[in-house]
Amino acid sequence: MKEKIQKILSNSGLGSRRSIEKKIRNKLIKINGKIVLLGERFIKKDIQYIILNNKKILLKTDIVKIIIYNKPIGEICTNKDQYNRITVFKKLPKLIDSKWISIGRLDMNTSGLLLFTNYGELAYRLMHPSYQIKREYLVRVFGKISKKKIFILKQGIKIGNSISKFNEIINLNYQKKNQWFKVSLLQGKNKEVRLLWLSVGIQVNRLIRIRYGKTVLPKNLKSGCFLELNSSAINNIFNSVNL
Repeated sequence: MKEKIQKILSNSGLGSRRSIEKKIRNKLIKINGKIVLLGERFIKKDIQYIILNNKKILLKTDIVKIIIYNKPIGEICTNKDQYNRITVFKKLPKLIDSKWISIGRLDMNTSGLLLFTNYGELAYRLMHPSYQIKREYLVRVFGKISKKKIFILKQGIKIGNSISKFNEIINLNYQKKNQWFKVSLLQGKNKEVRLLWLSVGIQVNRLIRIRYGKTVLPKNLKSGCFLELNSSAINNIFNSVNL
């Protein structure tokens, strides 16, 4: 069965679908010696070799891997940084002939659960809004919280060009100046949790992601450490996005 080349290469761990599409547009990818076109279809077994960024790569089927990383505050979610700051990728285990793909991101001042995989289609589905993947956070906020503000946050607020809202908001410690909440939402726009609270005049001073879809941050996983998921956990994640 023929598939689009960007899907084949992404599933083989050579980068996200978006990054591969960009390389194809810039004519940086050759298949069996010929420049490939965006959307061109191939049968995977017919691909003898790939030339990516002038480097010859033999395409092979890799075992699907997923790891949990407990991100500390201060690390950034990018492969390279011009200011030489610590990135989340520096502490991940090395892969041969494939790359770790980050499933969503966390800003520098947010800690907690990050998922990585070498399987592009899985990453794509877990991030796509149509699959309604639940993200859950612990958030410490400063400011006066009223029932009206909670109502507004659950009804929805326009941020950018779309409506954002919390799917649920649970107060974990009432009547304190700095209150902890558990919140969840079904999409992952940049700084969405912080912007939602800010829209009702509330400042976030601590944010920790504790769940992404079927995966929960293990309580015994220390900050800055990773854990590779077993086949049972991987199957559960695949089933959640109809793979």
